[in-house]
Amino acid sequence: MSTPRMARPDGLDHPIVPKVIKAMSRANVWLYRRTRGRIGGKWRVMSGFRKPVPVCLLTHTGRKSGKQFTTPLLYLRDGEDVVVVASQGGLPTHPQWYRNVVATPEVQVQVRGDVRRMVTRTADAAERAMLWPRLVELYADFETYQSWTDREIPVVVCSPA
Repeated sequence: MSTPRMARPDGLDHPIVPKVIKAMSRANVWLYRRTRGRIGGKWRVMSGFRKPVPVCLLTHTGRKSGKQFTTPLLYLRDGEDVVVVASQGGLPTHPQWYRNVVATPEVQVQVRGDVRRMVTRTADAAERAMLWPRLVELYADFETYQSWTDREIPVVVCSPA
């Protein structure tokens, strides 16, 4: 069942927003690494305020630069797999990290103090249909983000390498 399309709030498209998000992400990565996720390991914003959501660090290779980048992401455990969502707050384009993992699926995922090499893949339609309700239960705003965009937001499964 598709989510009805809603307008994305105007303030979220202000040019300062990506800069603020980038700065916050860098600070989150720095704190997360130094505290093994004790600080920065839970997302407590929007629907995560009352129901904090776990955060992992995804280290991926830039598809053009070849450089390593680390992105903090909300995640869901599915057995040995770590599942993340390429929502980018409902923007009309996929986030850079997603484009990077499509090009180079070998990544490193840190959950608290546990760092593992993993391989990513985009969930197919059936797997996404199974995972999406669990992801929305984890973080209700994923459904809102989906309603703000015409693209189907990718669900990415990270499996042990």
